[in-house]
Amino acid sequence: MSTYDHDGPTRTAPATPPAVHPPAPGPDTTCDAASDTTSGADAATPAAAPASPPVPAAAAKPSGSAPDGGETRAARAVRMVSAAALGPYQSAVVRIGFSATWLLFLLRELPNRHQLYGPDGPWSFGLGNRLVSGNHAFTALLWTDSTFWFEFVYALAIVSSALLLVGWRTRTMSVLFMIGVLSLQNRSVFMGDGGDNVIHLMAMYLVFTRCAQVWSLDARRAARAVARDRVGPVLWAVCGLGLLAATWRTSGSGVFGGGEWWLWVVFWGMWAAQGLWWAVGRHADADARALLDILANLVHNAAMVVIMAEVCLVYATAGWYKIQGSRWQDGTALFYPLKLDYFSPWPELSSLLGTSGVIVMLLTYGTVMVQVAFPFTLFNRRVKNVLLVAMMLEHAGIAVLLGLPFFSLAMIAADAVFLPTPFLRGVGAYAGRLRPGARLPAQRRERAEEPGRPRTLVG
Repeated sequence: MSTYDHDGPTRTAPATPPAVHPPAPGPDTTCDAASDTTSGADAATPAAAPASPPVPAAAAKPSGSAPDGGETRAARAVRMVSAAALGPYQSAVVRIGFSATWLLFLLRELPNRHQLYGPDGPWSFGLGNRLVSGNHAFTALLWTDSTFWFEFVYALAIVSSALLLVGWRTRTMSVLFMIGVLSLQNRSVFMGDGGDNVIHLMAMYLVFTRCAQVWSLDARRAARAVARDRVGPVLWAVCGLGLLAATWRTSGSGVFGGGEWWLWVVFWGMWAAQGLWWAVGRHADADARALLDILANLVHNAAMVVIMAEVCLVYATAGWYKIQGSRWQDGTALFYPLKLDYFSPWPELSSLLGTSGVIVMLLTYGTVMVQVAFPFTLFNRRVKNVLLVAMMLEHAGIAVLLGLPFFSLAMIAADAVFLPTPFLRGVGAYAGRLRPGARLPAQRRERAEEPGRPRTLVG
């Protein structure tokens, strides 16, 4: 945007230097004067044939500015976190990974959906209401015990996951994806595992990210610069009607009645913000659009920091709790799950690994060391990337050996937030060349990825 690219007009040197003292620099010369190397004593003395008029030292280094470009370190940091949404490729991978994991899980459990989350499950409608009244969790499945309503919510969860995967109307689909995840998981809280907990958290964080700037249908539509968007307003109006009906259904008396009034304030706030974004983008001037873009970048970058902190917290707590276990201390912890029939989809392979004490010991100690060390290696890019590959291979091994594919997919999708940007861009370019004659849609290159820009943990 021009707001950040503008450094002030460049001062043109006069053909003949002044004979006495140079004129005082005006407001338009302050930025250029910061790079002038003329000292204060020389500035007071006429030069014989300078290439440009000398500038006083006071104007050369304004108070509080950095010596290299007239910008303080704090100002540079503020510009970095507000000028662009950092990690667009990483947020896109997280979006694709979690939506694909949840979609595959819903499709696999389609024949068992009534026993897991529906009216035929062991956790009855009455028990669910009692639990939700105590922990104040959100679930749309407890608004009514109708089978039709359950089928509608389950179908909505599948459709929103598929559309979020391809990046179609991502802001709306991310909210519907979150509603589907929370509704199903909070209906039967004892049906999930650690992977479901990660999906639960990431579904809420994705709402606040700009995760469709690359590798999405939204990015393709933005690159084509469609003159008029007719689908967006219609989708926004339909969501408003659905939100109005849901608010009236759960309010009891009044719009904000009941115990979860704050949740509806959040939903209505997101709906209003989406309408404001569309209105400003279509009717307001460039300054208003730039302001909303800055606010969206700040929210996105904050959400990405939270996602990274969440991943580090998961590994740190898992590693330090393992250290306290006696089986992890003596190097035999992985032997026991390999001997359980429930966690042995490949009994021969599990038996082969379980009979080797050296392999069990190396895998046990290696798991603990990688999980404990990973949060401390984030500022060393090479070591971080090595441990990142090790953790992804570890989760791939868990998926194969212990039969936990969705837990492993969820953790690999969470780990992807730390993948290097050049690697992700190379993967995207390679995927675009797989189909003969295929060409990737033009994507908007963010300022954070331009050469010379400061690197971040997600880059």
